[in-house]
Amino acid sequence: MASLPAAALTTVGLVGGFATARTTKNRPLGGAVLAAAGAGAFALWKKDAGLPAAIGLTVLYLGAFGGSHPLAKKIGAWPAVWAVTGATAAASLAVPSKKA
Repeated sequence: MASLPAAALTTVGLVGGFATARTTKNRPLGGAVLAAAGAGAFALWKKDAGLPAAIGLTVLYLGAFGGSHPLAKKIGAWPAVWAVTGATAAASLAVPSKKA
């Protein structure tokens, strides 16, 4: 299993990034939160599960961010953010660690 801290970072990135952008009305600041957390998660995934897994999970993380926008039009902003966050964290935890 990849590290719990990486899954926590994706949660901080997606939920924290959205909350930051919404609260401050500054989308680039929310994007900075998303990017910083994603970079940290990538480093942990690479260390725990290897480069290919880190690349795949990063693509998923960015896809979740992008996918949350059209999903929000169907189910609302916060439900969309929570849905993609849960999926991303679960995927992070499901990836086998190369340490095992």
